[in-house]
Amino acid sequence: MNGHAGTALMFIVMSLIMAAIGLVVGLFIGSMWIGLAALLCVSVIFNIYAFFGSKRSALRANKARIVTEAEEPRLYSIVKRVSAKAGIPMPEVGVSEFPMPNAFATGRNPKNAAVVATRGILDMLPDDQLEGVIAHEIAHVKNRDILVMSVASTMAAVLSFVSRYLLWMTIASREKNILLIAIAVIMSVTIPIAALLVQLGVSRNREYLADETGAKMTGNPLALANALRAIEKGVASPRNEYSNSSYESMWISNPIRKKGRLSRMFSTHPPMDDRVERLYALAEKMGKTKDQRPQEEDPFAKKRRSAHE
Repeated sequence: MNGHAGTALMFIVMSLIMAAIGLVVGLFIGSMWIGLAALLCVSVIFNIYAFFGSKRSALRANKARIVTEAEEPRLYSIVKRVSAKAGIPMPEVGVSEFPMPNAFATGRNPKNAAVVATRGILDMLPDDQLEGVIAHEIAHVKNRDILVMSVASTMAAVLSFVSRYLLWMTIASREKNILLIAIAVIMSVTIPIAALLVQLGVSRNREYLADETGAKMTGNPLALANALRAIEKGVASPRNEYSNSSYESMWISNPIRKKGRLSRMFSTHPPMDDRVERLYALAEKMGKTKDQRPQEEDPFAKKRRSAHE
């Protein structure tokens, strides 16, 4: 299943969950259709806010400032070159002084986008790898992933809010209906978890898609693969103190390290080894030779040999 189809399927699932909750809410107010309409109105209001305010909020929360070509000529030149390859308007260029190596894109559409790199990534990566990272972020802009993720997170928030409100409404009702209370309790527990899993699924799906789109854009999947490995190592450093969980899904590598078996299920990003493996496979498909890989640094070589034996 390709990236677009997978994302569409996840949105269908989330929409069905939202419709089901709306109908259940309608049971409590005497009309299923009124409940469905009310939930739809709440969702639209939240989405409008996310649509127009996401860029400003992301830049402010991550202490990013918009820079000129004179201030950051290297980064500005790469963003300009890659956006031209992508066929989109030149986005604003931002820099965050975080020491961790990372990058993100924001903006509701290609005409209102910004690409941000941290000081850490600018100091760490050579030009070809930095271009691969910027291409990944430009791919997010071209694929309108920022809008997709804003809608997904908004829908998840609405579902969580309404499921909890439904529980409160059943408990506060004068007519205690044990069956409805039981349904409300079950929904208040399962719906937020289901909505979160779908949201995270959308996020991981768009990361895979941006890796592929960006690598094809530059024609150099190996540069992005090597950049991702370097970024992952830098982000995992004890010196990385990033803690803003509200924006962890925006970065090319999740800046918040999570431990435990459930961390993969509830991660905003796919496992880095999976992303690198896909880029290696794409490189071979594009005719890149195996000796172009830095085998002495490849932590996944043993796993690939075992798979072929």
